[in-house]
Amino acid sequence: MSAMTRVTVSLAKREFTRFIRQPQRVVGTVAQPLLFWLFLGAGFGGSFRPAGMENVTYLEYFYPGVMLMMMLFASIFSSITIIEDRDAGFLQGVLAAPVPRLGIVLGKVLGSTSIALVQTLIFTIAAPFLGLHLGLGSLVLLLMGFVLTGIGFSALGFLLAWGMKSTSAFHAVMMVFLMPLWMLSGALFPLGNVPAAMKLVMLANPVSHALIIIRAPFYGGPVTLLADPQYLTSLAVTIAWAATCLGLSMIRVEKREKGVAAV
Repeated sequence: MSAMTRVTVSLAKREFTRFIRQPQRVVGTVAQPLLFWLFLGAGFGGSFRPAGMENVTYLEYFYPGVMLMMMLFASIFSSITIIEDRDAGFLQGVLAAPVPRLGIVLGKVLGSTSIALVQTLIFTIAAPFLGLHLGLGSLVLLLMGFVLTGIGFSALGFLLAWGMKSTSAFHAVMMVFLMPLWMLSGALFPLGNVPAAMKLVMLANPVSHALIIIRAPFYGGPVTLLADPQYLTSLAVTIAWAATCLGLSMIRVEKREKGVAAV
């Protein structure tokens, strides 16, 4: 096993173990999206009548958006641990070790993604109660969407948290940057019912495309989706988003190390 693989697996395992051993964090990351889904679904259900979606309830429409929220919260909490690890001195010890810096990024990102994946997979139990049924091929596409979206959110959270000095600063960034990405993804309302200017912003939002590749497998199989230009475009955008955030995170870690070495 290479040094990069060892540090990646070790950090990812540590991230997941830390999550499991913090019951308050487990409850918070699962309960809040669930309450959003139930309360908003009940509140907006009577007025949700978008054109072409007359047979879709708001609970059903908002269902993939809640999965997206779970991934967002998982990435946020995992990103906060970067700041906590720095304050505790653990991060400095990892940076001082003779291991590839890419392993640090991958370990934190994959650990966060695994946490999000477990949560969202458990939440898919609700799908049959909404009249949504997944075949094997659709389930594989859904899992791919979960993984790509989790990597995108986690790498973005890593990038934002790396230079933060306090958790309060990260919470502020989360509220003004990360949450609007989710809110303007189409999770709360369809793109077709918004003003033209907002629609352009939503289409430029990579999280909107992540939501598309998560929602689509509930309504189509691999044969249909892999021939759909909209799905393929959203898939390509999501892959590019995840890869870009990973690349920028790697660059950020390398720059940090060079700065420390220069001092």
